[in-house]
Amino acid sequence: GICSRRKAEEYISEGLIFVNGQKAEIGQMIDPTIDVVKMWQQAIKEQNELLYYKVNKPRWVVTTCAQSDEKTILDVIPLDKRVFPIGRLDKDTTGLILMTNDGRLANFLMHPRYNHEKEYMVETFWPISDSSLEKMRNGLFILWSYTKKAKVERHASGRFSIVISEWRNRQIRRMVEKVWWIVKKLKRIRIENILLWN
Repeated sequence: GICSRRKAEEYISEGLIFVNGQKAEIGQMIDPTIDVVKMWQQAIKEQNELLYYKVNKPRWVVTTCAQSDEKTILDVIPLDKRVFPIGRLDKDTTGLILMTNDGRLANFLMHPRYNHEKEYMVETFWPISDSSLEKMRNGLFILWSYTKKAKVERHASGRFSIVISEWRNRQIRRMVEKVWWIVKKLKRIRIENILLWN
């Protein structure tokens, strides 16, 4: 709960982390019930309380905890305990974002091997064709490879839901642009069995 894994490796490399009075090494195993870990001579205690938040992210909010001139997700839900978002949503995308301090859950939900579903509601600027929706179902070539097959269901002439099982950057918007349409509104409504509205 002190910092990210990457930042922790930097601190270890810089000799700022100590285990039982000795400089720590990257990859070193410890037993938190026996070993004393210190950072800048201050003992680090294991964080036992796991926190989970389900947030309906508004538009124009950045899903990062880093210092930024822009409004971040932590400005929307100011908490006194350190949590981080699982995955990201674009600044102009709304909907479900999960916040936690549980690194194992984050890895489990984001790792591509598990194929976790994410469902979005999509609205385009004008009616989208059935053939375009079918192309998205079957996979499109974006970001140097084909997307996995998606579940796509029409709800209106310019509105549909799509279920994907990948975490690619701006994937839905890129898929819609690939079939020559433009996204007007995009909202994530589900991650696996976690719904935005229940």
